[in-house]
Amino acid sequence: MTQAVLITGASSGIGEALAREYARRGWKIALAARRAPALAEFRAELRSLGSPEVIALGLDVRDSATIAPALEEADAALGGLDLVIANAGVAHMFAAGTGQIEQMREMIEVNLIGACATVDAAVAIFLRRGRGGHVVGISSMARYRGLARLGIYSATKAGLHRYLQATRMEHAGAGITVTELAPGYIDTPMNRANTSRPFVVGADVAARVMADLIERRVACATVPRWPWMVLGRLMQVLPVPILRRLT
Repeated sequence: MTQAVLITGASSGIGEALAREYARRGWKIALAARRAPALAEFRAELRSLGSPEVIALGLDVRDSATIAPALEEADAALGGLDLVIANAGVAHMFAAGTGQIEQMREMIEVNLIGACATVDAAVAIFLRRGRGGHVVGISSMARYRGLARLGIYSATKAGLHRYLQATRMEHAGAGITVTELAPGYIDTPMNRANTSRPFVVGADVAARVMADLIERRVACATVPRWPWMVLGRLMQVLPVPILRRLT
């Protein structure tokens, strides 16, 4: 039976690359993004890559009340969701003390509340259906340590990490798999302005790695695994002066 996946933040970056990867694997796909009208050509591309059915949903995860209805709509339209990927995210760089309250609020609303609400809605569908399911949260290497000029971004990703841990614990006996993927530098518009992107990999490469990890139903993994798995542990213990220079 053909499986179905919903991806938030599917109009660009990692979400767009994941949609292509799942199309190549023959999945039905629900694209969820703020710019749904702009997804018409992308839907056609995904069909040509091998997806038997593609739908596009207008969804701004900052409006958390609209998330559950959107997932319910996709679940009905595609004959049942098997996988939900909470990918939508935004990053702003600024130091504490600069008064960037609106940028703080946007990251909290998108990266934390929006992602958690997406996971919550997916779990509710899987529990009601009674045959399990798989939910994935895309965090970041920044969840390992608060990074200079990325304080709020780091905090939101650390918060999502903890929420996914708790969700995994709560529903381990219900056949619901909870996966966290923490990407390093992936070549996307979000980070192309950065002056340094160590160990950067292409979005298509990252999407293939992610889909393989999801298929293996891992609990938590860095993307790519090497060298970020080791660097994640180092980030937790390196002295501040060294970490500041490296990042």
